[in-house]
Formats: sequence, C-alpha cells, structure tokens
Amino acid sequence: MRPDNLSHLAAFAAVARHASFRKAGAELTLTTSAISYAIRNLEERLGVVLFHRTTRSVSLTEAGQRLLERLEPALLDVGEALEEMNNFRATPAGTLRINMPRVTAQLLLPRLLPRFLARYPDIHFEAVDNDGLIDIVALGFDAGIRFLEQVPEDMIAVPMGGEQRGACVASPEYIAKHGVPAHPNDLFQHDCIRFRFPSGRLYKWEFDQGTKKLELDVRGRVTFGDLRLALDAALAGIGFTLVLDEQVTELVAEGRLVRVLDDWCPPYPGFMLYYPRQRRVTSALRAFIEFIREESPIAA
Repeated sequence: MRPDNLSHLAAFAAVARHASFRKAGAELTLTTSAISYAIRNLEERLGVVLFHRTTRSVSLTEAGQRLLERLEPALLDVGEALEEMNNFRATPAGTLRINMPRVTAQLLLPRLLPRFLARYPDIHFEAVDNDGLIDIVALGFDAGIRFLEQVPEDMIAVPMGGEQRGACVASPEYIAKHGVPAHPNDLFQHDCIRFRFPSGRLYKWEFDQGTKKLELDVRGRVTFGDLRLALDAALAGIGFTLVLDEQVTELVAEGRLVRVLDDWCPPYPGFMLYYPRQRRVTSALRAFIEFIREESPIAA
C-alpha cells in the first residue's frame, strides 16, 4: 500500500460521515482543498466516482457506499491498534472529541476543562457545541453530553456536574408592570421568550410540583435558538424565560432578574457524559470519565 493511501481513505470516510468536504477537513484538521485532492486522487486510482457532488450536497455513489461498508471496520481496527499503543505511555494522550449543548460549554467547561488539561498535558480536547440531537458515532465523536432523557438507550451514561433545576425569570421592570404568576398556567397571560431546537421543535416549558407535572406550550412574540439570547431578552424586559438556575444565580442575586414559580422548579438529574457501549474506550476518554467521576461532587 502506498504511504498516502491510508490518509486518503481516512479522508474518504470523513467526507462520507459528514456529507461535507468542509466538515471532514475540520475533523482531520486539513483544508477543504486538501480533502478534495485526497478524494480526487483516490477516485483516479480506483477508476470510479465515489461521491455525487453538487454545490449544495455531497452523497455517496453506489461504489462509494460499497467501499465505505468494507472500509469502516478496517479503519476501526487500525484506530484501535494505534490506541492500544497508548497503554504503553506513562500518561494518556490523543484527541478527545465531544459533542455537547451550548449551555454545557458555557456552564461546565470553564470550571472543569482547565483542571483536566493541567492534569493531562498530552490530551487535545475538541468540543463541538450543538443543541440538536445527533448520532455521535456516525459523526466521529468519542462522546456526547446531554440530559439523561436525551441519551440513547444503547449508550453508557456518566453523571456530570451534579443536579440541575430550572429557573423561570423576568426583569424587575417586567414584574412591576405585569405582575407575578402564582401558578404556571398564569404564564399564558404573559409574554414568554421561547426556545426552538435545531430540529424546528419548540421547547414546551416543564414544571413539577410533587405529583403534579405540567408541560406548557407558552405564548410569546419572541423565539430564539440560543438560551443566551433568551436570557438577554429577559434582562431587557421583554418577558419571562425558562433557563437553568445556574445561568441566573448571579443575576438574581444582583437584582437584575426575579425568580418566580420556584416551588414548581425542583432539582432533577443534570448532564450526562455518554459514549458507545460497544466501542473501545480511548485512553483520552477513559481519563476524562475518571476525571468527571472525581469532580462530580465538587461540580455539584
């Protein structure tokens, strides 16, 4: 096998996985032109077209699909063979790729990541923030972070960061003008700042008081796909928003926001680090799992 064959095959698998030359380049830390060269060179050697390409999409041809089916197990074996070499190192090494919601990147990483990187100087950490539910295996991630109910059943989940709870908040100016809701249903009489998932689904606000559980499709004239923007809108006096308590602790203490319906927002299991049950755990991921388990009582 020519020395560059393996790198070209890895580029092919990355493009197939992401259906994108640009995203494949980002995963492999190569330019888009380098990925294009690798695919073109591979197609010329094989004498077949591996991808249908348009200005808007990339998809496998029949030949490309057949190659991918045969190639993926072999690339996995190569990756595992290389990973086994880390067992001979004094400290874990490698790249750790994790997909997570934006709020996780904002709340947990600033307090956990510096200590993790200081402990493991040979590990490179790559975080991709995405509020949509994705297939972490298909997209080449080592692990993901989501709330427990969003973790696929065939994954192993490790608690991360302690319990969370919701916080329904508005600015003092809005409260003074429109009043305080005594019950979650009273929110239908208020402007609520809503959140839309990347899938297009609107988040229904969840409230819980003992045996009473409510899921409300609240009303409002403003909708965002980013909780930070929803929080900024609440600070500006537009209406109520429902975010994580940890996001607003300081703002409430400073009097810039007012919590309401506190007795309807009990604690619940927080974020989970999850990873495939069947796949070999890399030394970098194993180190992160152990670190999270050690840090959970502190992070909580």
